Amino acid sequence: MRVIVIVKADKHSEADAQPPAELLAAMMNYNEELVNAGVLVAGEGLRPSSQGVRVHFSGKDRFVTDGPFAETKELIAGFWIWEVDSMQHAIEWVKRCPNPQLSDSDIEIRPLRSMDDFADVSTPEIEAQSTRIAEHAEEKHGKYM
Repeated sequence: MRVIVIVKADKHSEADAQPPAELLAAMMNYNEELVNAGVLVAGEGLRPSSQGVRVHFSGKDRFVTDGPFAETKELIAGFWIWEVDSMQHAIEWVKRCPNPQLSDSDIEIRPLRSMDDFADVSTPEIEAQSTRIAEHAEEKHGKYM
């Protein structure tokens, strides 16, 4: 099962504050444990929302809003993609994580969708296209979906 593990932003990550060296070292040790266990597929930290944009869709219209965005509790500071045996397995790994923020923080775990989730509406043409996309992305960037 693949999950995305979402590190929620806080006022420090939104201020682009650098973590203390001890926290950075602890997080790198944790990431190394994830790699050694075969759990970590990908992971990145995100720059603050002040450096991002949102694109709102309304019918055929698109509206771009520059960051920063007001509700810190709704923002993401980083993520991992993990391959785990179960949701419980993911929870066990998250509980081992050092607190990734300089204040109290939250980490959200959500299962990722796969093409199997769309079996009721997919067609052979969509399946073939999905395979082509995955192969092309893997050629360009490594593993995809």
